Amino acid sequence: MSDPTQPSTDYLDYLDKETQVRARHIRHEDSPFAGAPEALADAVLARVDALAPELADLAAQLHQDPETAYQEHRSARRVADLLERHGIAAEVGVHGLDTAVRAQAGSGSPVLAVMGEYDALPGIGHACGHNVIAAAGAGAFLALAEALRDDPDAFPGTVVFLGTPAEEGYSGKEVMIQHGALDGVDAAMMVHPLGADVVDQVWLGRRVLTVKFSGVAAHASAQPFMGRNALDAATLAYQGVGLLRQQMPPSDRIHAIITEGGERPSIIPEFAEMKFYARSKYPETLRELSGRIEDIVRGAALMTGTGVEIEWDAEPPSLPVRSSRALTGRWLSAQRRRGRDPLPAGVVSETLAASTDFGNVSYRVPGIHPLIAISAPDVALHTREFAAAAGSPEAARGAADGAAGLALTALDYFWDPELQRAAAQEFADAGGPVDVAGYFD
Repeated sequence: MSDPTQPSTDYLDYLDKETQVRARHIRHEDSPFAGAPEALADAVLARVDALAPELADLAAQLHQDPETAYQEHRSARRVADLLERHGIAAEVGVHGLDTAVRAQAGSGSPVLAVMGEYDALPGIGHACGHNVIAAAGAGAFLALAEALRDDPDAFPGTVVFLGTPAEEGYSGKEVMIQHGALDGVDAAMMVHPLGADVVDQVWLGRRVLTVKFSGVAAHASAQPFMGRNALDAATLAYQGVGLLRQQMPPSDRIHAIITEGGERPSIIPEFAEMKFYARSKYPETLRELSGRIEDIVRGAALMTGTGVEIEWDAEPPSLPVRSSRALTGRWLSAQRRRGRDPLPAGVVSETLAASTDFGNVSYRVPGIHPLIAISAPDVALHTREFAAAAGSPEAARGAADGAAGLALTALDYFWDPELQRAAAQEFADAGGPVDVAGYFD
């Protein structure tokens, strides 16, 4: 028995050096928007600070009792209980999902949604820090709702909290959107933990493909010529995708596994199944990449004389994140008030890119998905080390600072019609809303 070789960290070391260099030379553009009155912003920050122990407690409870996608019953209830303890009516089981949560405060326009995730990863728990996301989103909503309760004229408009299940491996937000979650909403925001504070980072769109090859079983020694090998088709498809990578844009990603490939070596496999993730930086390039993969799969079936069944997106696809620069500018100002100085867009390498179903939100309404540090920079998402960080004192601080950032950014949006118009115009200039459900048809 031999052990695997350990991957070199040289590339990551160079990325870290490049990030440090870019951080010294790339500067933020100052936000041209005035935002909310200073006294009101101070009052909302004070509310966040008063809520901080409860937010830390919520993050800790979710961390200690992780639930995976669509199973987050206790997690959703804990989020709703926090809101209800503060006199806010919260619905659990809304917008088509049993574990979704909705609450709102205020009235009229504009309408802004603050989102919170709380699903965990199988096996390693909150290794993406969704417990922090939930606490930050709920805290921001509560701070704004309490400001309205004390003064109904504190700001114009409606703030909505949406607890959004099943981000990991699924697209719970898209299901909720198709059941009306964003009806009447003008903008949306959430914050995600990481190993660095970043105002905006690339998030790739993602589609999931399941491929089933059907062949003809035969004795692998006595009559192999009477078979049609489904595993051969899967192997050819796997190799074809590997060869495609040379011609892909650098931001594209394909991950593939063979989930079934026969039962014993003496039988020509009559069935094989594969699963693919396809990711890309833009909706158009994701659609093109999908077509290339499908051509490879059909070609593998043709070469082996096997049948093939192709199923895209049993769960809804995720689009890339399209961020509002007008709103991220206000997030930056809010985070600086908390003693943080987030990195500008373009500082952290685009190669360090994952996917999120918030992308589907950001192609419906203007939105932001900034990142807040709760760990050392070299701790990656979806690792046991990041799961540990999500239960640390830094995670509690991140939940409070994230709540403050979301609350102040939302407050600026409500108070500043010029900011509202700029976010809407920027969104329109980028192409406006996209019908995600029909985009890949």
